[in-house]
Amino acid sequence: MTDQPVFVLGNALQALEPTAFETEAEFQELLARHPRVLDFGSLADGQSLRLVLVAREMGVPTSGESGPAYWLDHLFVDADGVPTLVEVKRASDTRIRREVVGQMLDYAANGARYWPGALLQRSFEETCRADGRPLDEAYGELLGDRSPEEFWSTVEERLVAGQMRLLFVADRIPLELRAIVEFLNRQLRQTDVYAVELTQYRGSGDLRVLVPRIHGEVATAAKSPSGRRTTQRTTRAGMDAVIGTRLAPELSRIATALLDHGAVRGRLEGGTAKYPSMSVSYPVAGRQVPFWTLSLYDDPVKEELAFSFGSITHHLGLDRAAAFARSLPAVPDLAKKLEVQREKGYKGWPSVPLSALAAESGAVEGILAAIQKLMDGGREASV
Repeated sequence: MTDQPVFVLGNALQALEPTAFETEAEFQELLARHPRVLDFGSLADGQSLRLVLVAREMGVPTSGESGPAYWLDHLFVDADGVPTLVEVKRASDTRIRREVVGQMLDYAANGARYWPGALLQRSFEETCRADGRPLDEAYGELLGDRSPEEFWSTVEERLVAGQMRLLFVADRIPLELRAIVEFLNRQLRQTDVYAVELTQYRGSGDLRVLVPRIHGEVATAAKSPSGRRTTQRTTRAGMDAVIGTRLAPELSRIATALLDHGAVRGRLEGGTAKYPSMSVSYPVAGRQVPFWTLSLYDDPVKEELAFSFGSITHHLGLDRAAAFARSLPAVPDLAKKLEVQREKGYKGWPSVPLSALAAESGAVEGILAAIQKLMDGGREASV
C-alpha cells in the first residue's frame, strides 16, 4: 500500500507520490520540529498526548564519571513526566533490522542511570533557547501546578523505574523489527516499545503528506495495567524497615543519620525503583536543590550514597559545587570520583558505598557538615 499514491481533492485532483526522505538528517529535523506526528495514545488523565522535545542528539554516558559515549537521536517528554526515546533510521539503512534495537536498549539502560533531572532540565531549556521558544510557553504544556524542579524530578524517577517509551521511527518498518518490538512490548512491564512507520507523500511545490502507522499497540494493550506507572514510592518507614533488618549496625547508623538530617533540614522523597531508595532536597538560595540519593539495592546487596552534582551545579553554579566537593571528607572511594567530576565540570552522580563511609571515622558527620556549610552559603557550621 505504501507504493500507491494518495490523492488530494481541491480545485483539481492531485496525486501525491510516496517519496523517500533524502537524508536521515532531514528525517530527524522533521521529527524535532513536528513531534505531533508521534503523538498517539493519551496521558494518565485521558488528555491527548503531546510530546515536547527535550534535546536532539542527547548524550548518553555509560558511567557517572564519563562524558557521553553515545548519542540518542531525540529525547521527548510528556506532561506525565514520561520520557520518550526516539531512534530514526531510513529503510535503506541495514541497521534498522536488528542493530538499532541493541542501540536503543543501551541508551535506555544508561539514560535511566545517568540522566539526572537537573541535566534533563538544562538540556530542555537550552533546546528552547536555541529554537527561540519562550520557556514559559514551553513549560505551559508540561507543568500544571508543579515547579520545573518538581517536574524534572518526576522525569528522573520515571527513568529510574523504567517508565518510558522507546520509539523506532523509519519510513518503512521491516517485519524483523516489528516482531522484535512486539516481543519486547509483551515482556517489558514498565516500558512501552513501538515502531512508527512514517510514510512521506509529495505533490507539487511544497505540498507533503505524512502518514504514521504504529506497530506495537496491541502488545501494549495486552499488558496488565497494574504493571505500568503504578509503582509505589519508598516511604521512610519502608527504608527504616530495610535498614533495621538488613544492614550491619554501623551501616544502619550512617543510613539513619543521613535520613534524619534530610527529614529535619530538607525534604525527603521516596524513589519509585524496584529497590528502596530516598532522595533529599535542601533549601539553598531560595530554592529546593536535590543533593543526594540513598539506595539500598536488592541484588546484589549493596547500599550506596550518590551525590547529585548535576543538580547542585545547575542550581548553585560551578564554583559552589566545587567548594562542596572540596569540603566533603577524604573517603578514598569518593575522592577518586570527585577528582573525575572536577575534570568533567561536576555534572555527574559520584557515589560511595556506605561500607566505605563506615571505614573512615567521622565520614558521615563530615558529609553532613559539608551539606550544612553549602546551605549556609559557605559559612562554617556545625551539625
